[in-house]
Amino acid sequence: MGRAHGWSLARQLFALQAAIVGIVLTGLAVATYWQLQETERAATAEEMLGIAHTLAASPEVLAALDDPDPALALQPLAERVRLDTGTDFVVVMTPQGIRYSHPTPAEIGRTFVGTIGPAAAGETEFTETYTGTLGPSVRAVVPVLDGGRVVALVSVGRSITAVAQDLQRQVPLVLGAAAVALLLAAAGSWLVSRWLRRSTHDLGPAELSRMYEYYDAVLHAVREGLLLLDREGRVQLVNDEARRLLALPGEVHGRRVDEIGLPAVLGDALADGGPRDDEIHLTADRIVVVSQGAARWAGSHLGTVVTLRDHTELRELVSELQTVRGFADSLHAQAHEAANQLHTVISLIELGRAEEALEYATAELTVSQHLTDAVVDGIAVPELAALVVGKAAAAGERGVELSVDEGTRVPAGVADPRDLVTIVGNLLDNAVDAAQDAPAPRWVRFGAGIADGAVELRVRDSGPGVPAEDVERAFERGFSTKVSSAGHDGLGRGLGLALVRRAAQRHGGSVRLAGPAEFTVRLPLVRA
Repeated sequence: MGRAHGWSLARQLFALQAAIVGIVLTGLAVATYWQLQETERAATAEEMLGIAHTLAASPEVLAALDDPDPALALQPLAERVRLDTGTDFVVVMTPQGIRYSHPTPAEIGRTFVGTIGPAAAGETEFTETYTGTLGPSVRAVVPVLDGGRVVALVSVGRSITAVAQDLQRQVPLVLGAAAVALLLAAAGSWLVSRWLRRSTHDLGPAELSRMYEYYDAVLHAVREGLLLLDREGRVQLVNDEARRLLALPGEVHGRRVDEIGLPAVLGDALADGGPRDDEIHLTADRIVVVSQGAARWAGSHLGTVVTLRDHTELRELVSELQTVRGFADSLHAQAHEAANQLHTVISLIELGRAEEALEYATAELTVSQHLTDAVVDGIAVPELAALVVGKAAAAGERGVELSVDEGTRVPAGVADPRDLVTIVGNLLDNAVDAAQDAPAPRWVRFGAGIADGAVELRVRDSGPGVPAEDVERAFERGFSTKVSSAGHDGLGRGLGLALVRRAAQRHGGSVRLAGPAEFTVRLPLVRA
C-alpha cells in the first residue's frame, strides 16, 4: 500500500501532544503567577500587620501622645521605623484619622485616606489593599490602646509596585520550572512518537483505518478458515470460515486455543505451535485439513498462523468413489468368476460329463443366490445392500469369505444412506484387511437387527482384533493397526473408525468394540 500525503499518526500525535503540553504549561505558569501574587500580597499584609502591632505597642508612641504636640515626636519615630522595615509609609493618627506622621511632611495634619473604622472600633487584625495618597498599597491599620481605650491608630503599608517588584524576583524560578517541565514533556512525547512510529510503520490515521477495513474484509471473505495465535497460543483473530469449520462458541478472542471447545487432539496440535502441513483432523461434524506455520516480522516471532480447509465433501466424494469402484471391482470379479464357471461347465459338457456340469452350475448358483437373497430380504436400503454385495465379491478375490448372518435386518430410514455406507463400508474394509493377514480360514461376518428401539450393525472377522491396550484409542483420529508403505495417502490414515463414530453420533448413535475383532454400531429408531 503506497504512502498517502499528509502526516503520519506518530507525527500528528507528537504535534497534538506538544500543543496540549504547551497550553497546559502556559495555563499552569499563569495560575502559578497569580497564586504567587496572592501569596505575596497576603504575606505583605501579614508583615504590615506585625510592624503596625509592634509600633502600636511601643511605649514611645504612648509617651509621645501625651506631649502638647505629638507630631514632633511621632514623625521622627515613624520615619525611623519606615526606613528600618523597608515599608513605604508608617502613619500614626488620631482615632478620627488626623495624621501625626507621614513620609510626605505636607500631609501631616490632614485626614488619612483609607479605612479606619474597624481599627477605631478596637479591631486589631484589619488589612486592606487601598489607593491612598502614595497610590495603591497593601496596608494594615491597628489601634493604639491605653487601658483598653483607643487613643490613636497606626497604619503601615507597602505600595503595590514594591510588592510586584518582590514578585518579579520569583518569576525566573517559575519560568525555569515551566521550561524544564516543557523539555521533559517534549522528550516524553518524542519517545512516545518514536515508539508509535515503529508500531504503526509511520502510517497515517486514514491509512491505518483503510488498511484495517481492507484486511478485515479480506480475512472474513476468504474461503479458507484462518486462525491467528500469539506466542502463548491465545486466539487473536478468527474469521467466519474458521468459526464454521470449528463450530466455535461465542467470543474466543484472548483464550487459549486448547480451551475453546475443540477436540482434544486438534486443540493440542494447534497449541504446541509446531509446523504442520495438510494434517487431517476431525471436528464435531467436519473433516478439516490443518496447516500451521510461524508468523514472523523483521526476524521476530509473533505467533502462529493456522489455515483450515473443509475436506468433508471431498471425503464423502472419495467414499462414494470408493463405493462405486467397489461396485465396479465387484462386477469385474463376478464377470471373471462367471467366465471361469462358464468355461468349467462348457469343458465338462465337452468331456461328456453333463450331469457333473449341471451339479457344478447349480451349486455355484445356490451359493451366490444365498448371499443375494440374504441381502435383498434383510437390507431395505438399496445403497447399503449394493455395498455389501460388492464388498463380498471384492473380499472373495482377496481370499476372504464375507457372509451375512441369518435374520439380518436393516429397515429403511434408519439413517442417511451415505452415513450407512460410511459406517458399514469402513468396518467391512477394516475387517477384510484384518482377516486377509490372519491364518486360514479367513472370514468376515456382517449382521444387523433391531433391539431395544435401535438398529444394531455388527461386523466381526477372523483377524487378531484390536490389542487390549489400544481399545481406548481405537476411535481416535490417526489410530491404525495397518502399516502404510506410502507413509501418507493424502487423506490420512486412521480415519476409518473415527469417521464411523462421527457418522453414528450424527444420528444419536454409538459405536463400541464388542470383542477383540467385533464392532457394534447402535442407531436409534426414534431419532430416525
